[in-house]
Amino acid sequence: MAEASPTNMSAITEAADLRRLAVTTAGTAVAGAVVCALIGHPVAGVFFAVGLLLGLLNAYLLRRSAGMYATVVAPQKSRFALGALGRLALISMIALVIAWYTLPDGLAVLAGLAVFQLVMIVVTLIPLLRDLRESGNES
Repeated sequence: MAEASPTNMSAITEAADLRRLAVTTAGTAVAGAVVCALIGHPVAGVFFAVGLLLGLLNAYLLRRSAGMYATVVAPQKSRFALGALGRLALISMIALVIAWYTLPDGLAVLAGLAVFQLVMIVVTLIPLLRDLRESGNES
């Protein structure tokens, strides 16, 4: 079996990270929907899941954009930053429009976006902490 090149390993690691993030996001969406249904707002649970999905979409697009940025010979930081800003503005506007037109349950979209950020931090931090612990044990 041929060994994977560092570039291929990076793509494999990124795919695994996105898959882990998607699974964790799906679990969080189900838990949020159940909690919202139990407190009498099942529609809010759907909007919470939509907010999580918007966050996951942003993470996917960010990774795709960063991958393209890394492969360019002379990347322009301003173009990357403006792309990120535009993507965040679009996702935020979608969330705000949903929230505005479906008050009060629609506010759960914003909660879903916020919770997604926490989920992303946790999912990203766990492998990093594991690597740090393993590298500390090797010394």
